[in-house]
Order: sequence, then C-alpha cells, then structure tokens
Amino acid sequence: MDQIESVEYNGVEISNGHVDHGWKKVVYPKRNRKQKPVADLTATNGGKNAANGGDNVFRSLEEQAEDRRKRILAAKMAVTDSDDDESRSKRRSNGYDDEGYSDDDEMAAARKEEEKLKAEEEAKKKRKAKKEKKQPKVSLPEAAAKIDPSNLEAFLIEATESYGAQPEIQLMRFADYFGRALSGVSSVQFPWVKMFKESPLSKLIDVPLSHVPEEVYKTSADWINQRPIQALGSFVLWAFDCILTDLAAHQGGAKGGKKGAQQQHTSSKSQVAIFVALAMVLRRKPDALTNVLPSLRENPKYQGQDKLPVVVWMMAQASQGDISVGLLSWAHNLLPVAGSKNCNPQSRDLILQLVEKILSNPKARTILVSGAVRKGERLIPPPSFEILVRLTFPASSARVKATERFEAVYPLLKEVALAGAPGSKAMKQVTQQIFTVALKLAGEGNPTLAKEATSIAIWALTQNVDCCKHWDNLYQENLEASVTLLKGLVDGWKEHSLNLSSSPSNAAALNRTMKSFRLKNEEAITEGRGNASLYKEADKSCKVISGRLSRGSGCLIGTAITVVVLAAGAALLSSNPEATSELKSLVDSLELHQYYNSIVTAFKN
Repeated sequence: MDQIESVEYNGVEISNGHVDHGWKKVVYPKRNRKQKPVADLTATNGGKNAANGGDNVFRSLEEQAEDRRKRILAAKMAVTDSDDDESRSKRRSNGYDDEGYSDDDEMAAARKEEEKLKAEEEAKKKRKAKKEKKQPKVSLPEAAAKIDPSNLEAFLIEATESYGAQPEIQLMRFADYFGRALSGVSSVQFPWVKMFKESPLSKLIDVPLSHVPEEVYKTSADWINQRPIQALGSFVLWAFDCILTDLAAHQGGAKGGKKGAQQQHTSSKSQVAIFVALAMVLRRKPDALTNVLPSLRENPKYQGQDKLPVVVWMMAQASQGDISVGLLSWAHNLLPVAGSKNCNPQSRDLILQLVEKILSNPKARTILVSGAVRKGERLIPPPSFEILVRLTFPASSARVKATERFEAVYPLLKEVALAGAPGSKAMKQVTQQIFTVALKLAGEGNPTLAKEATSIAIWALTQNVDCCKHWDNLYQENLEASVTLLKGLVDGWKEHSLNLSSSPSNAAALNRTMKSFRLKNEEAITEGRGNASLYKEADKSCKVISGRLSRGSGCLIGTAITVVVLAAGAALLSSNPEATSELKSLVDSLELHQYYNSIVTAFKN
C-alpha cells in the first residue's frame, strides 16, 4: 500500500504553513515521484508544493503493507517452484529431460547419425572401387589398332551366312562389330560435335578413317562392295539418324546441366563406330548417297543449319570415292541452301569448302566435264545453275565475302553445267531450259548479271536453233530482257555470227525470228502501248540483225542449194521415204521451196 504523506493536526491539515480549514489532501509517494519534475516546474512557476513534514507519518502502516505483499509473493513463488520440481521429477522418472526429450530419443538419434556416417563411408568405398574397376580410357587410334582383320573377316562371313536374305541387318551387324571394338573410346576421346563445329573440312574429311588400319578398311570395303545398293542407302539413312539422335542429346545436354552431360557421355560412346562404318560405306559405294539425296533434301528432320556439318561430311566422304557424286550432291542439295536468304555466313563457308575441295582434284576438270551427265542425271541441272549464276553475279550492293570464292569456282562449274553432246535430244532440252533461265536473268536490271546472262542465252541459241522459236514465244513476256539480248547480238556480231550463221538452217531460223519480232514491234508501236519505247529499241536491233543476215544470204543460198541438190540426189537414188522426208524438212528450214521442184525434176529426167 502506498505511503501517505499528509499530516492531520487538531482536525486541520497544515501543509507548508497553510491551513485548509478541515480539508485534508492525500498524496501518494510513488505518483509524487513520477510527477516530481512537473511539481518542480510548478514550484518554479510559483505553484503550491505538498507539505514536507509528513514523510514519517503512517510509515509503520506502509512497512506492514510492504511486508504483507512480500509474504504473499514469496508464498506464490514457493508453490510454483514446488509444482515445477514435481513436474520435472515426474518427467525424469519417465525418461525425459528438462527440454522434453527422453534419453531413449537421444540415443536413437545418435545411433541414426552413426549409421548415416557408416552408409556414406560405404558408398564412398563402393564408388572408389567402381572407379578402380572401370576400364581405362582408350584413344581411337589405340582401339582401332587392336582390330584383327582376320577376326573381322570371319565375323562378316558369319553375319552374311546368318542373315543371307537380310542385307540391312548384315550392315547393322557390321556397325555393331565396330561398336564393340571401339567401345572403350568415350566422347572425351572423340568429341565429334565440337570437332565438327570448330574444324575446317580439310581436317574433318579424314575423320575418323585416318585412324583405321589399311587392312581393316580393305576387308570392310571388299565386303561392302558386295552389298546391294538399296540396302546401303537404307544403312546411310539409319546411320545418319543415329548421329542426329546423339546430336540432339548434346544439344539437350548443353541446356540440361550435369544430368545432360552424363547422357551425352553415355550416348556418344558408340558414335565413333557409326562414323567409321558410315564413312566406309560412302567411300566404297558413293551411289548409296545419291540414292538418298531426295530424302535428305525433302525430309524436314534432315533440314537445319545444325545438321549441315554432318551432311557436308557425308558428301565429302562420297567425293573421296567419286568426285562426280560429290559435285552432284553439292549442286542438287547444298547449292540451293547457299542461295537461300536464311543461309548464314558460316553455313555458306562450309558449303564452299566442299566444292573447293572437289575442284582441287588435279583431274577434276577432265572427270567432271566429260562426265557432266551421270546415269542420266546432270551434275549441275539448269535450276542449280541459275542459283550459281545469281550467287556469282549479285548486285554491287549485295556482294559479300563469299562472292569472290564463287567467282573463283564459277568458270569450271559453268563449263560442267553447259557440257553435253551437241544436237542430242537431251542436250536440246537442256539448252532450251538454260535459255529460259538466261533470258529471265537478263531482264532483272543488274548490269553485271545481265551481261553474263546474255552470253549464256546466245550460247543456247547457237547450240540449239529451236531456242529461236522458244524465244519468239517468250518475247513479249520478257521484252526488257529481249532488248538486252538483241543488243548483245548486235554488239558481239563478229563473234556470234560464226556460230549463228555457220549453217543455212541456223541463219534462216534466226532470220524468221527477227521478222516475227518486227511484226510484233510494229503492232505494239502502232497501238501506242505503254512500253512502246522498248519495242522501238528492240526494232532497231532487229533491223540491224536482219540486214547483216541478208548481206550474207547470197553465199548462204548458194551453199544451201548445193546441200539440197546433194540431198535430193541421195534421196531419189535410194528411193527411201525417210530420206525424202528429211529433204523436205531441210528445204522448209532453208526457205528454198522455189528451188526444190526444179532440182527434183532435173534428177528424175
């Protein structure tokens, strides 16, 4: 209970000398202590202070109250301690400590921790033992050197006998043999993905066969040579699929962290064997690649810049066996890729490396020009030739680093594209297709391209007189290109006339075409068409060409009459209906109808 500081004297409270007339003021010391600063402030300001003389009044009462309060508090604390002791005693008797855990729990936890440590130690020992038992890493040359050619030959004989009617399975068994023989070569020893990305083709072309002993290769090549070409083509696609699966694992591993890296290591262990077997097949039987070129070109799963290094490597292997197959594969499948807008500089560089490698062969020109048509298929067909011309002669603003390299290989590739048996049915079709391509290119507004296209179109005219008729059909649709071509004929007449007027039939065909053009020009100019100026420009060139043809017509007509006379005599003397028919065709082409009847009558008389 708080001590009371007020004092009562004869019924009147006196505080600091003041009489309160019977009223008394009760003051609590604790409250007074808290408010003392305020009281001091009040005293400073002249306020009234409490009486100072009552400090000892009721002190005994206060002390009694304080003692009583302490006793009550001590009693409460004693009861609490007694309850805690009893509770702890009970918990201890039940096996628990002060924090609520029993001794048994502590022992169990300790045992578990000890067991966990022992398990970890055992696991470490097992991993260490596994590493010690693991086969040592082997390089590709070391593993390949251990292959016994006689053992390989015996295996292939057995595989052939076991799967006599299933050549596809025989080839898979062939790959499986190398898979077991080279199983010790890990992806670390043969990092093919990194190798294909960073190495030039000049180094890749001999990977991995440069490490295979010659006797092993010869034994394999002799056996491959006896397999049917269709089965070999199927094997090429199967092996390529295996390589692409491993490539996908590597690409996924690059994103998948440690787990992906482990998958890479596992999947790549047998890849070296696939590369070895595939390279042997492509080198010994290059036609296995030509058979699957349409699939490689058309199937979406084989498309993409990431797959291009493997495709180029495959074509390089085939070119080692036959450079004609290499160029055919390049022109049909890779050149269109180089000409696409999506082709990046790295891919274009790789594509150029392959054709440069093929053309570096000392016998390349002889082999490729003489073999421009392989098994009925042109090494460089007209659509591929068009792409080549565009890449070699771009607009000045579109030139890139690769342009100079295309310019370097263009002359020989052009020679191959235009090679063929003159006058043959197949060559006539090719020249007509090339003429159409050249006429289109001549009208695209690129002066450099137009100049080259004009020379190609004139070549087609000299090789096949039927191109004149074809030109007549395309004249109005390609008026601007026709104007360019006519100017080219006029400007280079001395050079071109040797071929264009070398025979009466060629000169007559060109003369008829010029007459047809002039009629179309006159009609367009008379009607006042919007492009009448082009028709006028074309008509000028047509007049010049017609005039030059006319000046030489006297000699040509004399030569033509001589030819007809000889042909007529031969036809009449042989009495061969086919010879007579050919004679009439010759007369029609030379426009010598007025001479024909008199010549035939003379021979009959």
